[in-house]
Amino acid sequence: MQQTHTRETVSINIRAKSRQRDLIDQAAEKLGRSRSEFMLDAACRQAEDILLDQAFFTVDAGVFAKFQAMVDRPLPPTDRLRRLLKTKAPWDK
Repeated sequence: MQQTHTRETVSINIRAKSRQRDLIDQAAEKLGRSRSEFMLDAACRQAEDILLDQAFFTVDAGVFAKFQAMVDRPLPPTDRLRRLLKTKAPWDK
């Protein structure tokens, strides 16, 4: 049986404090999006991240051995990597 998807839209209602709404509106405006577009996009991204973090997959022993070998033999450090590791993160500045 083939599943059909409708393009029906539904309402999602949430309560927020005015400062939360204002923050969301400010960010949405910076992106040229509506509050609803911004919130739905952010919520869907978070939902996908959570679901993908819970994903389970299997590989055969040969593929796993290749993966384990790559993890056990990291690439040698380069000048570029050394510079990156010495750079302060933006939130630490």
